[in-house]
Amino acid sequence: MDVSTKKRTLLKVIVLGDSGVGKTSLMNQYVHMKFNPHYKATIGADFVTKELRIDDKQVTLQIWDTAGQERFQSLGAAFYRGAECCVLVFDVNAHKSFEAMNTWREEFLKQADPDAPDNFPFILLGNKIDMDGGNSRVVSEKQAKEWCAFRGNIPYFETSAKEGYNVEEAFLCVAKIALANDQGCDLENYFQGISESLSGIEQKGFCAC
Repeated sequence: MDVSTKKRTLLKVIVLGDSGVGKTSLMNQYVHMKFNPHYKATIGADFVTKELRIDDKQVTLQIWDTAGQERFQSLGAAFYRGAECCVLVFDVNAHKSFEAMNTWREEFLKQADPDAPDNFPFILLGNKIDMDGGNSRVVSEKQAKEWCAFRGNIPYFETSAKEGYNVEEAFLCVAKIALANDQGCDLENYFQGISESLSGIEQKGFCAC
């Protein structure tokens, strides 16, 4: 067996959020560096993969895209289980999608049933910051960061799938946190380190994972 193949680590990541917030667009921008404004709504679930190297480890990031429609929220425990990280996505121009973050987070924890739910790694993405030059924005960066702080200093990134802004940085952070979770790291201290690094930098998507 090839040594590099033997050492490759598969990391499962679930992306959740309301329909239309840009989950599929973010994933396609990250994996294929393409943006299509005419994506059709995801039916059920689908996934894309990305190969990357983190430190000295070869990693395959398996990113699962889920439908945001309510009738697909309960896709079943088997779908959620085995995930190493969950990405929550909202549209900064749609307050309802931000309010839904609590529901999606609770739904994930209920279905995935992780061993340590209080320490399970989530990352929050506020997408579509490019829309209307930022004039149609209704969820502030401060609001999003306060939501994250209240839930254990969840890392937060502002993204634009259309412009590619912060997409690479956000998913690199996702990969590093997923790998840390897979290896059984102390995620509480891990998150604290990320939060401190992010707070000291103008929001540019830096992640000191």
